[in-house]
Amino acid sequence: MFRIAKEFHFSASHQLAHLPPDHQCARLHGHNYVVVVELAAAELNADGFVRDYHELAALKHYIDTHFDHRHLNDVLDGPSTAENMARHFHDWCKARWPETVAVRVSETPKTWAEYRP
Repeated sequence: MFRIAKEFHFSASHQLAHLPPDHQCARLHGHNYVVVVELAAAELNADGFVRDYHELAALKHYIDTHFDHRHLNDVLDGPSTAENMARHFHDWCKARWPETVAVRVSETPKTWAEYRP
């Protein structure tokens, strides 16, 4: 199995108002997010790729247009957690690139959530 991954960055705010008021995520705050999309294939295409990295620029455009410097509560359906974002980005990528196997979203250098169906 061949695997490739590409990393993307964006900054955004969010608030998880359903949490207790003393929880830091209940307050409006922001993160510098890192999104990593992973694709895999048993065989390489005619060009020798799982998928040309250049094609993944579409995800960068999508992130920049809809997520970067936005309030995620206004962008996502459901709670603006890293888990929900990972699933959202996975579904977006899978619809374009069938080789998508996982998406990881990091809120900090030490925390991440991954969606891998």
